[in-house]
Amino acid sequence: MKMKREDVRNIAIIAHVDHGKTTLVDQLLRQSGVFRVGQEVQERVMDSNDIERERGITILSKNTAVFYKDTKINIIDTPGHADFGGEVERVLKMVNGVVLVVDAYEGPMPQTKFVLQKALELDLSVIVCINKVDRPEARPSEVIDETLELMMDLDASDEQLDCPFIFASARGGFARYHMEDDNMDMGPLFETIISHTPAPEGDPDADTQVLISTIDYNEFVGRIGIGKVDNGGLKVNQECVLVNHHDPDKFKKIKIGKLYEFDGLKRVEVQQASVGSIVAISGIADIHIGDTICSPDHPEAIPFQKISEPTIAMYFMVNDSPLAGQEGKFITSRHLRDRLFRELNTDVSLRVEETDSADCFKVSGRGELHLSVLIENMRREGFEFAVSKAEVLYRYDERNRKLEPMELAYVDVPEEYTGVVIQKLTSRKGALQGMSQAAGGYSRLEFSIPSRGLIGYRGDFMTDTKGNGILNTIFDEYAEYKGDLFYRQTGSLIAFEAGEAITYGLFNAQERGTLFIGPGTRVYSGMVVGQSPKAEDIEINVCKTKKLTNTRSSSADEALKLTPPKIMSLEQALDFIDTDELLEVTPESLRIRKKILDPTMRKRASFKK
Repeated sequence: MKMKREDVRNIAIIAHVDHGKTTLVDQLLRQSGVFRVGQEVQERVMDSNDIERERGITILSKNTAVFYKDTKINIIDTPGHADFGGEVERVLKMVNGVVLVVDAYEGPMPQTKFVLQKALELDLSVIVCINKVDRPEARPSEVIDETLELMMDLDASDEQLDCPFIFASARGGFARYHMEDDNMDMGPLFETIISHTPAPEGDPDADTQVLISTIDYNEFVGRIGIGKVDNGGLKVNQECVLVNHHDPDKFKKIKIGKLYEFDGLKRVEVQQASVGSIVAISGIADIHIGDTICSPDHPEAIPFQKISEPTIAMYFMVNDSPLAGQEGKFITSRHLRDRLFRELNTDVSLRVEETDSADCFKVSGRGELHLSVLIENMRREGFEFAVSKAEVLYRYDERNRKLEPMELAYVDVPEEYTGVVIQKLTSRKGALQGMSQAAGGYSRLEFSIPSRGLIGYRGDFMTDTKGNGILNTIFDEYAEYKGDLFYRQTGSLIAFEAGEAITYGLFNAQERGTLFIGPGTRVYSGMVVGQSPKAEDIEINVCKTKKLTNTRSSSADEALKLTPPKIMSLEQALDFIDTDELLEVTPESLRIRKKILDPTMRKRASFKK
């Protein structure tokens, strides 16, 4: 018979990027006494990975738990980026309610809609937390109306619409029932979570059922499965079986090695766990997301939605440039293969396929950001490799028509830039679906656009809007192919010979376009050293020295003025490369090069096209 566990609440914190989820979790941890008095704690303590900290985004969902009075609250902090939407869909299976965080100035954004829709479909109870109410331009009452409108658009039930609203400032450390209250703590949010979120329920006497919703990976213990005990209990050394809803043939006998529950930021070893507990299980080598751990007598898999398919792919290959192997620690195809397949342990939305060549792998993901985070992680670990231009994954329907992934792009820009944005996106096969006034003199544009139309657009977008625009995208559907697209209107400046770039050579070269390198940079024939304003590629000699005569000394070189080179970030470089180019990635450098380095062979290949 089913019972409720009144001493536990399981919630997820969901929101659009940058609306303050992670900072809010920080405050809940601080105010529930997880940290000792006077303990030094870094900001956004849940973003544990370097890239998450630098970019201020959450990539992996994180589990934590706090105690408030006598109740244990398991909290899951989820990512807000569309590329990591696969993470959000899965973790919502572990919880009974969500805290939806909405910025008091921006209001609901595209990603708010995406994560809220997933929560409503699973019939979870919702608490809306209007965050950043201490911002000078905050407009909480309008944001409440916008949030309720969004919930109606998403067909929320009457109970879901009757949700509580809390006004908070995660940075200020307070949550209030009413705007005019003056308490300076998170008490109201804690109380609302306990009173409004249903307690987890299950049958403690039934056979064990635990659905694995996340996988963590640790060098020492291997894969760690995290999930909620739905029915029965779980003990150390218990004999169980693994089954999977989408894979009816899976039936594997296992034994529970170590069992952990969450307490603050730590995992605490326990001997047993009962219904409603969120647990981590180590010691099972072949455990995957979506598996159900059951007792051998009645193995019954818990249904689980399939993980969204990747929409974009890149080729990762061994670096074979003339400068290969000089900066990286891991450079062989075996290193590359092992690392990419290891990533599959924790990243479920990723696919890695071997190709005809042993030195090249096709890696597919949810978007450019998804793949660029993987590339950045690998170069920090000492890997050296090359990647190709991102390309979208096509499908074919039963009538053999070519289908491509479409995205909805929401653009917020100051009014004076709407013209140029509309012109650029329509030239990339985008269709304007709506235009409205947003707060503060901004216009909000809504486009339906092929995913490939957005590849390489972000850099242009930042330039066109002078850094004032906000572009949010979300996968929509596969639709009929929209026709050919030219990614880049400009050509590349290509180094003509190997050597070291010299001021004199660069001075002559900078008249031909924008340079990416400065004096002293090592170059090789076929390496891209700049961008040409014309459509065709131009070969230039940046290693050229001036012939010295009796009357002219070499010190005259020092008077030459060079324009500072354009140094590109990883994202900008991935955006810039064309289909016949590669990006060489090492722990120290990013170099753009032609796939075919030899100029004669390159010309032949272009004639064949």
